[in-house]
Amino acid sequence: MSGVALSNVIKKYGETQVIHGVELAVEPGEFCVFVGPSGCGKSTLLRMIAGLEETTGGQISIGARDVTKADPSQRGVAMVFQTYALYPHMTVAENMGFGLKMNGHPKAEITEKVGRASDILRLNEYLTRKPKALSGGQRQRVAIGRAIVRGPEVFLFDEPLSNLDAELRVEMRVEIARLHRELGATMIYVTHDQVEAMTLADKIVVLRAGRVEQVGAPLDLYRDPDNLFVAGFIGSPAMNLLPATRVKDGVNVPALGGIITAEQLPGHTPDKLVIGLRPQDIAITEGDSHTVEMTEALGGVSFIHCAAPGQQKLVIEARGTHVERPGAKVGLRADADALYLFNADSGLRIR
Repeated sequence: MSGVALSNVIKKYGETQVIHGVELAVEPGEFCVFVGPSGCGKSTLLRMIAGLEETTGGQISIGARDVTKADPSQRGVAMVFQTYALYPHMTVAENMGFGLKMNGHPKAEITEKVGRASDILRLNEYLTRKPKALSGGQRQRVAIGRAIVRGPEVFLFDEPLSNLDAELRVEMRVEIARLHRELGATMIYVTHDQVEAMTLADKIVVLRAGRVEQVGAPLDLYRDPDNLFVAGFIGSPAMNLLPATRVKDGVNVPALGGIITAEQLPGHTPDKLVIGLRPQDIAITEGDSHTVEMTEALGGVSFIHCAAPGQQKLVIEARGTHVERPGAKVGLRADADALYLFNADSGLRIR
């Protein structure tokens, strides 16, 4: 079990730079998730760690070894891709043990390692089947098993659940979390799904345009975002981000119909702001300032989408089974103690 360290890592394609001086330490045994929108560089960074993309500048270390220029086979990593890449003519057992066979490992050792991996992944009853006889989730478990038998120092996952339906994704998230607990291995996982990131990670790395925006534990990022991007990306539904101005008694928020009284703002608070409010920190009241546009009724909780005339939309979380119908007029009240303040020009959090 080894950690991974990235020091001022840069990636360029010709004159185009896509990874900009990334600094990161993944501790041994940690489950680290790279998350961000499409095109942010998360898969490129993972492939650089694997050695599938050349590193233009900086250093990548696995354990005590500098692997920046090392061949992928010498890095001690195993990668699980979005596509299963199983050999259709081979059985599950043959697929899982193929890499060891190609490297000349004894048959008895291959059988023992495949058996151990199939126990962990609950694949024993499928070992003689071929991939066409498996479900998507079972095929992905075989792909993970192929990585386990190699005994890598670091597991790398590149959006491994993207091809699965919603129910299977939830099941496989549980399986991967259990696998991490049982193996205690270092895992780096790429996803664009921030819910997936929140449920799996010990540490989340939020990326945007090839730069690290913030690193931290899932709930730390949720509770204490550094900037507008992280605030709007982490959390489902997303934080409401609303233009505002500083006034004598607090902040004036046109989208909420007026002033939110705040007893004390930081002394360096500028006049031009963006305020953040989580959906659960806005309550529906009697009134007619806002119109309900859509309600996502999920049972014990509903997400109500509404807007004031000429203002941006807001999402409010409501508990209980009462459902606000589209077209209904409502009032809104924000919890002043739950406000997040951001500089409208820089996007940075005001603390």
